[in-house]
Amino acid sequence: MADSDDLEKESLNKDNELPVHGHVTPRLILAVVFAVLGSFCFGYNTGVINAPEAVIKSFMNETEFRRNGVEMSETKTTSLFALIVAIFAVGGCCGGVMAGWWSNYFGRKNGMTVNAAIGFVAAALMFFSKMGRTYEMIIVGRLLIGFNCGLYTGLTPLYLSEISTPNIRGALGVLHQLGVVSGILLSQTLGFPEVLGNAGHWEILLGLTFIPCLLQFLLFLGCPESPRYLLITKGKEEEAAKALRLLRGTDHIHADIEEMKAEARQQAAEPKVTVISLFRTPSLRMPLIISIMMHLSQQLSGIVGIFYYSASLLKGAGLDPTAATHATSGVGGTMVLMTLITIPLMDRVGRRTLHLVGLAGMFVFSILITVALALRDEVAWFKVGSIVVSLLYVVFFALGPGSIPWLIVAELFSQGPRPAAISVSVLVNWVANFVVGYTFPFIQKGLGNFTFLPFSAFILLFFIFCFVYLPETKGKTFEDITMVWKKPVPNGNSDSSASPQKEGTYLVSYQKTPASS
Repeated sequence: MADSDDLEKESLNKDNELPVHGHVTPRLILAVVFAVLGSFCFGYNTGVINAPEAVIKSFMNETEFRRNGVEMSETKTTSLFALIVAIFAVGGCCGGVMAGWWSNYFGRKNGMTVNAAIGFVAAALMFFSKMGRTYEMIIVGRLLIGFNCGLYTGLTPLYLSEISTPNIRGALGVLHQLGVVSGILLSQTLGFPEVLGNAGHWEILLGLTFIPCLLQFLLFLGCPESPRYLLITKGKEEEAAKALRLLRGTDHIHADIEEMKAEARQQAAEPKVTVISLFRTPSLRMPLIISIMMHLSQQLSGIVGIFYYSASLLKGAGLDPTAATHATSGVGGTMVLMTLITIPLMDRVGRRTLHLVGLAGMFVFSILITVALALRDEVAWFKVGSIVVSLLYVVFFALGPGSIPWLIVAELFSQGPRPAAISVSVLVNWVANFVVGYTFPFIQKGLGNFTFLPFSAFILLFFIFCFVYLPETKGKTFEDITMVWKKPVPNGNSDSSASPQKEGTYLVSYQKTPASS
């Protein structure tokens, strides 16, 4: 018993007495890199379409003239390019809504590998569109790569959350966003006119998305499957234990296995969770609403306009086209730097605090963006000021709203409803992405300098909602978090039909995970 007690003490976090097994091992690092390549692919294809906007529009005009002998009207050119931008989100919606089924059918690791093959096809379509002299291939390629990235936005956070321990789950969750913003930065840099964002090489720029897909194939054999998926979803305890030993770098995995078994028993006692039952079950409805609002707070903040149309926004601020294209890399660079800063903060400061601070900062600087744009002709330095406040707006986005929505959904749900909840949340994210991405140029044309005012109003509403309802999940096990939605009843059991306890934020009663005996 003494040995067992010593083992339990070694595996407990000194602050909250939560199990912390193993350490950061080479196999865990390999698995993280494998997963984050999907995030990188998502980020690359989010940012890649921004810089070459003019040359792609020129290619569409040339194609139309070659076919019909007339050039496109300005309205048709704007609409078609908006479609190329937004069709990516349509594919993302389809991939996102399938992410839950996909992750259970193929598995977390295998699901990402199969998805990489879709990325190859999409890259080929976009690369050969110039040779084929058809812009429709770009549209179809963007649709397919959107489907690919929609799956990644569900699969990557799910895999990262399930291979981590409570003490590093926040940091690993942020790595999804780090992969996204790194992809955005690289696409913006390669999109410079003197690199690949020109009439001679734009098809290479679009086709380079095959590289992260290829790297995933190469890393496939060295990565274990998610232990939680193997044990809870597939019932393969031996394989789950083997995967845990690889990831943790230790044979002391008993507490992890027992915690998973407890979750599996709880899941077996509950009816099968579908998307419809998420809305019908009271104990799942509130975390689902929070998840949806978190994802809406990310997309309806107006950040999509910065990602997709920052080059045109900067031109409107008075920069020449080349300088505007170069300045877009400042957005990507700011995102990468702030995401790196956020990694250690996530498990120290907490998700709730960072998200609220991020939303508050975005609200302030979205107002200042409007002021700077409205007065730039009156005050000369406001042209530069509009760029500065736009970058500060991006800083606060990266601090919380950029990464936490992807992480929080996997934390709010147990293994059973988690895939379905992720599917719903990712679908909502991509629908909002599509709506903002497609309508932003028209909003910009209609509202001009006041483009960001509607987004400022949304940010304020989301801040109020998150302040009232968003719980803190830092350092808590999945079992601890899911218990928050169940109201205790006199006999000591929990009532799944009740809403969570509330005190401005939600409380969780810490419970020790069963230790070795």
